[in-house]
Amino acid sequence: MSDNNEQELPFEQPIPVGIEEEMKRSYLDYAMSVIIGRALPDVRDGLKPVHRRVLYGMWESGNRSDRPYKKSARIVGDVMGKYHPHGDSAIYDTVVRMAQDFAMRYPLVDGQGNFGSLDGDNPAAMRYTEVRLMKLAEEMLRDDIDKETVDWGPNYDGSETEPLVLPAGVPNRLVNGAAGIAVGMATNIPPHNLGEVVDALLMLIENPDVLIKDLMTVIPGPDFPTAGFIHGLEGIRSAYTTGRGIIQLRARVEIETNARTERQAIVVSEIPYQVNKKRLIEHIAELIRDKKLEGVSDLRDESDREGIRIVIEVKRDAIAEILLNSLYKMTQLQTTFGIILLAIVDNQPKVMTLKELLHHFLNHRKTVVIRR
Repeated sequence: MSDNNEQELPFEQPIPVGIEEEMKRSYLDYAMSVIIGRALPDVRDGLKPVHRRVLYGMWESGNRSDRPYKKSARIVGDVMGKYHPHGDSAIYDTVVRMAQDFAMRYPLVDGQGNFGSLDGDNPAAMRYTEVRLMKLAEEMLRDDIDKETVDWGPNYDGSETEPLVLPAGVPNRLVNGAAGIAVGMATNIPPHNLGEVVDALLMLIENPDVLIKDLMTVIPGPDFPTAGFIHGLEGIRSAYTTGRGIIQLRARVEIETNARTERQAIVVSEIPYQVNKKRLIEHIAELIRDKKLEGVSDLRDESDREGIRIVIEVKRDAIAEILLNSLYKMTQLQTTFGIILLAIVDNQPKVMTLKELLHHFLNHRKTVVIRR
């Protein structure tokens, strides 16, 4: 008995728990936390929690498209302090990616300053760059966010509330795509053309029983920000009908002939999505140096603000078409993209078809309009 006569708590016997069952339960709790709370996007607004918190934080602070830019550091600090206490680097990386026109088909953040490049250059520190919302991002929020159109929940310490999903006036899930690795699963949704997705939504509204093959007449395939083209249709068809497929991406290439010297050159004007241009050129140079790639007389990067231009000059005794096939085989002028149309539906991860993704977005918009 203590000196101040406080009542001691009764001694409780330890409860025996099977280590196997405890590990199963703990691992499942951890897995669901990663799946729902970090790694996978919500099918309704197409955003992971960190993206949603950044956009809402910028909206709440008045950092909008018709107002002056604000320092990235200020936005990162606000979001970290109010909604996302997981370190400033993770938040700034999110801001940077949403501002990169080579990473996002339709950037959601308007960045001013150095936000990296196709060559893999790092962005400037957050104290040097400035940001504000793009108009498209404002369509994800608008005034609907203040009209009880979506559910809200407490932030990490209960001092603020945050939207659990955005009203999403834009079909962001398909338009900008997503990539994420969770515990035991992953998503890899390619970006698409906004106009084509809207046409498909209208088609689905007019005919809820529309077939996926009919939807593919208006959405023929993904639309990547770095362009290039997709070689073959079977992977697209498989992805849209089953939720999984592999597509082959190729650089856009032309064989040019110099009228004066009559020398040929392979000119690359677009590269596959997520390919680092600098590393691509370095790899081609290594193949030439190691004599694994023959027939090249010169290699130059003539890219500028107007776009990509990689020039591969062909030797007189070489055939440009054969050299190009070797480049496709040995370099990232040709890559594969594994599509997994997986997103969170009713707090559960689910692999969906193209039609299901469109259907869930329409249902979300109906709910928002009715609640408004």
